[in-house]
Amino acid sequence: MAQRFVIVGAGAIGCFIGGRLARGGADVIVVARGGKAAALRAHGLMVADLDGTEAILQPGALSVVETVAEAAGPGDVIVLLCTKSGATGDAAQAIGAAFASGTPVLSLQNGIDNPTRIAAAAPHLTALAGMVPFNVTLDAGADGRLIARRTTSGDLHAADHAATRAAAPAFAAAGLPLTLCLDMATVQWGKLLLNLNNPVNALSGLPLRDELMDRAYRRVLAALQDEALAAMKAAGLRPAKVGAAPPALIPTILRLPTFLFSRIAASMLTIGPTARSSMADDLAAGCPTEIDDLCGAVIRLAAAHGREAPLNAAMVRLVDAARPGTRMSGPELLAALCAA
Repeated sequence: MAQRFVIVGAGAIGCFIGGRLARGGADVIVVARGGKAAALRAHGLMVADLDGTEAILQPGALSVVETVAEAAGPGDVIVLLCTKSGATGDAAQAIGAAFASGTPVLSLQNGIDNPTRIAAAAPHLTALAGMVPFNVTLDAGADGRLIARRTTSGDLHAADHAATRAAAPAFAAAGLPLTLCLDMATVQWGKLLLNLNNPVNALSGLPLRDELMDRAYRRVLAALQDEALAAMKAAGLRPAKVGAAPPALIPTILRLPTFLFSRIAASMLTIGPTARSSMADDLAAGCPTEIDDLCGAVIRLAAAHGREAPLNAAMVRLVDAARPGTRMSGPELLAALCAA
């Protein structure tokens, strides 16, 4: 078992996975700055699950440092990179400057390209692909304690490697079983297909479940997925089944009338009532989004095989033009996409 887990990126995913690992008995160091570092040190962390179970980690249960260099030290370590994709290069350089050659860095981020970015920024590290299938929200409670709440289901996936095999028992003890895969590319593309809902949710201004119960929003998502599936087919990629339905069937299911969709896709709607996409949080906060790592990845894959993805390109433009407080109804978003 890996002796230490270093969490770089103390957002929703980083806090939830780090908190669960620590709760399971692992030695966890979280790299956090500013208000998050202060909150973790002063008030600790609550990790809450979809089934309503909650666990409180008191201050001190997690080691909190403000720089990657402070997390370095002797012994076996695996770095879990949980930053936004736009921060991957800088984070990898900092990890590379602090940790020894061969240190495994497991990317638990959205998108396809982050392991490649890690390898480019710090080639002496061992970059590994991972996939987080579930949604997590991060909020501050009334007492100042951060609350990382999982709002959807699914099992973590990671590249099959000696480091992830060594780490697997700690993940199991944390209640986060790690599925190890030889072909992570198909898993990542399967997840990206689902993540194409992130910009739809962000522009809707609604919780995820409410957005998915609106057929017009679902038709937007289905159209984005159709383009992605066509690009994958042209590239010879067969996306893995990440959710309950086979990838090729998801657009058809999404287009069903809501009364049928709500029955057939019941597992898709097992979502916490306040769950929202990470892109919705970014847009609301006026922060850069990961739209280029989602719709942009589809555009690049299509272009590499002589195709176009005009609907995904339109979604990139819509998100880039959006400002905090942007709200588009389902019919408005569908019309804007179809006008592209």
